[in-house]
Amino acid sequence: MTAAEQVAVTDVPDDHRYEARIGDTVAGVAAYIRTPEIIAFVHTEVGDAFEGRGIGSTLARAALDDARDRGLRVLAICPFIKGWLEKHPEYQDLEYVPTSQVSD
Repeated sequence: MTAAEQVAVTDVPDDHRYEARIGDTVAGVAAYIRTPEIIAFVHTEVGDAFEGRGIGSTLARAALDDARDRGLRVLAICPFIKGWLEKHPEYQDLEYVPTSQVSD
């Protein structure tokens, strides 16, 4: 990715998604459902023209950093976010675990 292709990730709460933009172009999105305690990521998509540039990872990292800043737990329904969390142990503390699955 060149300097001209800097990715800006923003939360767009009216659309229930984070957007990764390069300039004015939406390169990827991470759709969510948010409650006061949990953010559930339900779908992540990067446009075909932007595949292989690390945009999905940039989007995931920014969205999860925002969740951390807001004090939210993360329910990763989306396979991409779930896989990203598994590969980045420094974010696994954000994962929502239902109390019925918590071991003593």
